[in-house]
Amino acid sequence: MDALQLQSFVMVVEMGSLSEAAKKLGVTPAAIGARVRALEDDIGVTLVKRTGRFVKPTLAGTNILERSRGVLRELRDLRTAAHSGASIGELRLGVFPTAMTSLLPSVLKRLFSRQPDLKILVSSGTSIELCCKVDDGTLDAAIVVEPQFSVPKACEWRALIAEPLVLVVPRALVGCDAHAVLRREPFIRYDQTLLGGQLAERYLREHAITPHERLELDNVMAIAALVDKGLGVALLPDWEPLWHSGMDIARVTLPHRAPTRRVGLISAIHGPRASLAQTFFTEAKAALREPSDAK
Repeated sequence: MDALQLQSFVMVVEMGSLSEAAKKLGVTPAAIGARVRALEDDIGVTLVKRTGRFVKPTLAGTNILERSRGVLRELRDLRTAAHSGASIGELRLGVFPTAMTSLLPSVLKRLFSRQPDLKILVSSGTSIELCCKVDDGTLDAAIVVEPQFSVPKACEWRALIAEPLVLVVPRALVGCDAHAVLRREPFIRYDQTLLGGQLAERYLREHAITPHERLELDNVMAIAALVDKGLGVALLPDWEPLWHSGMDIARVTLPHRAPTRRVGLISAIHGPRASLAQTFFTEAKAALREPSDAK
């Protein structure tokens, strides 16, 4: 049994496919298959099985999956501990899609100006997915929308920015009553599986507003582009890049205490990269306090 065999097994289960796991690891499907078979031979049980087009773990595979992930994490941490005296660090960071283009670039600009040897491995996913990956050790930290569930005891979440809900309208509607606009104009809904969309729905219900719903999307910038074309109005988090996009849109402040989406960093409290995650958080807070033209 070796690390490559465990890595291949875990990746096959996560991707549900030998070919997709091979792409992810940069080897051939035959090599992935050989590694998994070697691991099965060593342990003495079948770990994966093909079900239609997908590969799924057997009961034995499911039983050892988390321990296999744990072993791989321990190996990564062992390497980190061995080089703890060096100036170069590596942080496995998750970022939810919207923050990839809005928040992350300015933070990395400041961070790399102070720690040019730092290496950051960035991956994207939904906030819920990223929280789970920090909890199981796949990631060291993640920029996520504030969790709407109890944060695991081994992790902590700290706020970076707050984005109140605003009404996004074509510029011609600036000055109109927000609630009247919501009742009158076609409504472009922000996906209700996302926290921003849930906040919007909550606000509409609290104020007994039933909009004329036209579309539902899960991308803030795409929704703003539709508003720019006069296709409707939308309730969205007050996301800074919208107002520098060149689109002919404007924000209308909502009356009666608009709900707020908070974005922050979730990270492991302990572990070899906990101090690195703290450094990232400190620099992120500082970067987000800087004027926009300095970013």
